[in-house]
Amino acid sequence: MNQAVTLRYQTLWLITIACTISVGSLYYNQPLLALMSSDLNVSVSDVSAVPTLTQIGYAIGLLLFVPLGDRIDRRKLIVGLSGMNAIALIFAALSPGLNGLLLASCAIGLTAVVPQLLIPFAAQLADAEQRGRIVGTVMSGLLVGIILGRVAGGLAGGAFGWRSIFWIAAVLMVTLGIVLLKQLPFTVPSAIDVSYFGLLKSLPMLLSEHSALRTRSIAGAVLFASYSGFWAVLPFLLERPPFEFHSEVAGLFGLVGMISATASPWLGRMTDRTSPRLTLKIAIGLFAIALLILCQFYTTLWGLILGAVLLDLGTQTGQISNKARIYSLPIEIHNRLTTIYMVIFFTGGAIGSWLFAYSWRFTS
Repeated sequence: MNQAVTLRYQTLWLITIACTISVGSLYYNQPLLALMSSDLNVSVSDVSAVPTLTQIGYAIGLLLFVPLGDRIDRRKLIVGLSGMNAIALIFAALSPGLNGLLLASCAIGLTAVVPQLLIPFAAQLADAEQRGRIVGTVMSGLLVGIILGRVAGGLAGGAFGWRSIFWIAAVLMVTLGIVLLKQLPFTVPSAIDVSYFGLLKSLPMLLSEHSALRTRSIAGAVLFASYSGFWAVLPFLLERPPFEFHSEVAGLFGLVGMISATASPWLGRMTDRTSPRLTLKIAIGLFAIALLILCQFYTTLWGLILGAVLLDLGTQTGQISNKARIYSLPIEIHNRLTTIYMVIFFTGGAIGSWLFAYSWRFTS
């Protein structure tokens, strides 16, 4: 029995670390937009399409690949997508102009769905009374990856140029794929008799059947739209007076999210002890306070830092609450629930990134 418990926790931490590494692909470009704009000789509004297309690609990848986790062995799917993501990162590093970079960015997003295959697997391992804590632990790894992705992107861009981080990330993804192939346990598919198109056709039905899935997906999309919008305009805001900072600072700004990463297991336990409804209300409150601070004090460093901390904490609280709620639904549909939730979630993020970046042109 002790050996089984040890194996479970070893698997949990393997999943958490894998989420940390793989999610960075989505966020390396965010602190680099100003550098990309200058190097490729394109406008701010044009280069803002880079994170937008990354998120759109991610939403499409969620729709195309994540449902397969209910039908085939997740290990093979995860390893294959890790390799494809490495290829997309290499194409980004080699892109001679904006059009090539946009295409590569979409491909990066399309193949960066590995964390959304790992999270439902971790939830499946958990007992019902521990699901919030388990999801919170894995989500802490996810948030650390988002933070490190921004920090690494900014530092590498400032030191070696914006292309360097994509080369580094490609090596990391190849290494991750090899480790997961050897260490990730085999999983028994829950919908092996359902065709791929049958899985896709079931998505609208599941969305219609489960009101909790609908409300949590919409709530997550609205919160993530504000969060993504803030990060889309932050590099340009920090470039202007009174700050006049470079990409390194924009990347280091992500370190404020370590507070949320540290708090994630506690937030998960709080969700287990109280209710996902209460933690969602807390997330909405944190966002409201953050946006009020940012609207009033965006020209001060302390205002930006405090606003960023609250946005990160609100995002993490909302994610843990939403996923704990949808993973209380039947296990055999978890991957498809993840697909529906995350497609809506990242569609909101893509809209937020585009809307905030497009609006920025009118402040210049």
